[in-house]
Amino acid sequence: RKEANRNKIFVSHKCFPQTQAVLATRAEPCGIEIVTGRVEDFACDASFFACVFQYPDGYGKVRDYAPICAKAKEAGIATAVIADLMALVLLPSPGSWGADVVVGSAQRFGVPMGYGGPHAAFFATREAYKRHIPGRLIGVSMDAEGRTAYRMALQTREQHIRREKATSNICTAQVLLAIIASMYAVYHGPDGLRAIARRIHRRARVLDASLRALGFVPMNDSYFDTLVIESDQESLDKVRVIAETKGINLNFLVKGQVGISVDETTSLSDLAQVVSVFAAITNGLQADVTELDQAIKTQGSSDHPSVFTERTDLILEHPIFHRYHSEHELLRYIKRLESKDLSLCHSMIALGSCTMKLNASAEMIPITWPSFGQIHPFAPVSQTLGYQQIFQELTQYLRQVTGFAEISLQPNSGAQGEYTGLMVIRAYHRSRGDHHRNIALIPSSAHGTNPASAVMAGMQVVVVACDEQGNVDMADLSAKAEQHSANLSCLMVTYPSTHGVFEGHIREICEVIHRHGGQVYMDGANMNAQVGLTSPALIGADVCHLNLHKTFCIPHG
Repeated sequence: RKEANRNKIFVSHKCFPQTQAVLATRAEPCGIEIVTGRVEDFACDASFFACVFQYPDGYGKVRDYAPICAKAKEAGIATAVIADLMALVLLPSPGSWGADVVVGSAQRFGVPMGYGGPHAAFFATREAYKRHIPGRLIGVSMDAEGRTAYRMALQTREQHIRREKATSNICTAQVLLAIIASMYAVYHGPDGLRAIARRIHRRARVLDASLRALGFVPMNDSYFDTLVIESDQESLDKVRVIAETKGINLNFLVKGQVGISVDETTSLSDLAQVVSVFAAITNGLQADVTELDQAIKTQGSSDHPSVFTERTDLILEHPIFHRYHSEHELLRYIKRLESKDLSLCHSMIALGSCTMKLNASAEMIPITWPSFGQIHPFAPVSQTLGYQQIFQELTQYLRQVTGFAEISLQPNSGAQGEYTGLMVIRAYHRSRGDHHRNIALIPSSAHGTNPASAVMAGMQVVVVACDEQGNVDMADLSAKAEQHSANLSCLMVTYPSTHGVFEGHIREICEVIHRHGGQVYMDGANMNAQVGLTSPALIGADVCHLNLHKTFCIPHG
């Protein structure tokens, strides 16, 4: 973007609303303008540096983006695609039709919904972008004895390399959930995944045929697993009532539209229940899903969406995806990998605050309960009262721990907590008309995500020196707070510090910032070292985040 001196991103209006909301939030502090519209209307003019599509789109439609990708490439516009991993098992890969970046959730590979997360994401891009990607790259090398080994081929830019110029504040990798998704792929292999994807699509085709028999024609004629029905609002209101009495949740979109999605757990009896909901508002029309399923099986037509031929390039070619297709084989493979790791099962680990507590097995058991894992994030609040109670009680506890007035449970990692807190500080200044306050003072000892988060929040980073003991240099802090007084937004300070030391002058540090109109953001990575002794509010901080994998029982990663 900076090299091309462009500041616009085109986003398809068929991307999920939550995706559009995230993009809007992230873009605004960085001075990026989001233009939302129909893909067909995107002119690919020179003011855009990127475009974003969803595949299949938010309405379930599988469309051919190759022409628009080619047009964008000619105009020097990068193409980012938000894709469904399970659909990609059958559909032509975005890379094959010109996409530059592909992102999405790995939840579909064996991870429960969990009322919305956490889930591992995936990020894929072309070789040309490797030095711009977030995180780190691991490469194959050779150790001192000539044995094949893995090493870090590209260091974590966000934490070590020009960190105040990082393009992302990524830190927590959700690696445990990534392991679940990867082992799902290892266990099923390419043939197993194709069988699952084809079964999902066949269920969608049965639903399509059943609804058409009842007079409901889906809006999307090409699809993988989702159909959208358009009808008059009065009919859909009846559908909603009948569905709820049968214990079925449907996705009611804009007025007059309802979406229905299937997956590998959807049975023919489930489909029959859904079809019966729509049949109830017709004049006696019926559809037999079992007969339609048999008819589709014997048609001889392929099970991929009609708009495309099935992908021809191979997937999961590494031998590892062809070996472990029984429970015992997979279990032993996982155990062999686990034996190569140093964990709290073996000894203490000298890796800082991330290992300053133990995850009790009993605390992890609830994640296996269906009542926790099988709730969809869009389920009505009336169906999630247990979760709501947990949220309310946890929020109350955290208020007491921090001494603060309110808590957000939304951030999915410490780095995202930083970003959220900085955006709150930014909003506070703007509410007072102080739009110009954009300087973030950050000690040189800070975790690398601090400056990266500040840049993402639209702030300019000014580094504060530390003394020989690693403490904030009070003279340098005072001088820089004075120098930037008119534009000071905040100080980001870790307490205890990254060196594991309680700053003796922490209250004085906070007072200096407040005296110049700034706010104090306390990095709560080491919160477990101060619980019961003090609190962020007591030391004078205004905002903080807490790391659940440090202070609480969530495993690291």
